[in-house]
Parts: sequence; structure tokens; C-alpha cells
Amino acid sequence: MFVGIRPRQHRLILWATPLLFATLWLSYVIAALRAPPGSIAAALDWGVLTGGLDSVDAWRRALADGSVLRLFSGLFLHADWIHLLGNLVFLLIFGLPAERTMGGGRFLLLFLLGGAFSNLAAVLAIDAPDRVVIGASGAVSALIGAYLALFPGARLGVVLPLGLFLQFVRVPAFLLIGMWALLQVGFAYSGPAFGAVAWPAHIAGFVFGVLFALLTRAAIARRLRRSRGY
Repeated sequence: MFVGIRPRQHRLILWATPLLFATLWLSYVIAALRAPPGSIAAALDWGVLTGGLDSVDAWRRALADGSVLRLFSGLFLHADWIHLLGNLVFLLIFGLPAERTMGGGRFLLLFLLGGAFSNLAAVLAIDAPDRVVIGASGAVSALIGAYLALFPGARLGVVLPLGLFLQFVRVPAFLLIGMWALLQVGFAYSGPAFGAVAWPAHIAGFVFGVLFALLTRAAIARRLRRSRGY
């Protein structure tokens, strides 16, 4: 499982992760500047609604009226700034090294397809109709899954507040992944804004990311060889 690949610093411009970071942030700011009823309307207009896409006819209608695009647009809406912040932090932690290895185009494709797949999983798993699924957690789950497949033994540098000082330490990536999972549990029980966290979406996104990394293994290896000059 990519045993020979390690996160390495290559002289290239990382654009996909900053682009996604800025787009997620700006989308939240624009929605937050609107009156609360407007924000709710935005979620209803662009978020993913449960209770559909469970039959061939439902897919035909969604493709005909364009509502299938909600699987993508819902990724850029968030219920609260804490929800957004958690996704942004883990986007940077796992996104930057993953993009450095995979390349910007492949990385962006992973985020969008993984997020859409996770939203579809939520739509099919949640029994109650007309519930809104929003947030980039499923897409971030896909990034985390891909990162774990690419760098199974990686250690990440983090800054921890120790008393009056900040200490830079390197910790196993799986510990940060565990922290991310605990945050998702907290979101699920921190109030009505987070009460409908779609765990199937997170699991589906994570599995999608692992499979995506493995299926694109040869292409990623070729890209790394070219970037290293052989």
C-alpha cells in the first residue's frame, strides 16, 4: 500500500488546496452575511436533500433538472463556523502533502468526486426525506483516506501549546485521524446544527479516498518519477 512512497518536498506550486480553502471560506462568509432566513434558503437551494436518487427514475429527474449538482454544491455549505473550521484544518493537514504527491488536478478530482460520493451515501442511508446534507466532511474524509493509503507510516509535524510555550512535535498521522474522528463525534452531539451528522457519508468518503489512491497508484508513481527527473 504505497510502502515506498513518502511525503517529500517537491519544487512545485500547490494550487488546489489553497483554492479549495478559499472557496470553502468565501462560501461560508457569503452565506453568513445574509439574514438567517436567507442562509436557510441557501442550504435548501444548494444542499443535498435526502429521500431521492434511490431509483432510475429519480436519477433521470435529477439529471434533467440539474439537481444532481447538489451532490457537489452541498460540499461548500456549512452549518456553523466550528463545522467549517474543523474541515479547513484537516484540509490543510492532509491536503497539502496529498496534493504534493498526487498533483493538483488529481487532488481536486478526488475532493469533488469523493465528496459527491459521500453525499450520495448520506442520501441513500438517511431514511427521513427532505433533510439537508451540507458540509465538506465527506470530501475531507476522502482526502484522509487517500493520505493514509499514500503514507501509512507517516508522521506529521504539529505545534502544541505547552504551558506558556509552543512546542513543535511530530506525531503519527493515525493519531490526527483519530482526533478528526473525535471531532465528528462532537459535532454529532453539540446541538441541532450538528445533530444530523451523516456517518455513512464520512465512511463512504474515507473508503473512496483509499480506493482512489490505490487505483491511481501507477499514475502517481509516474508523476513522482518525472518530478524527480527520472
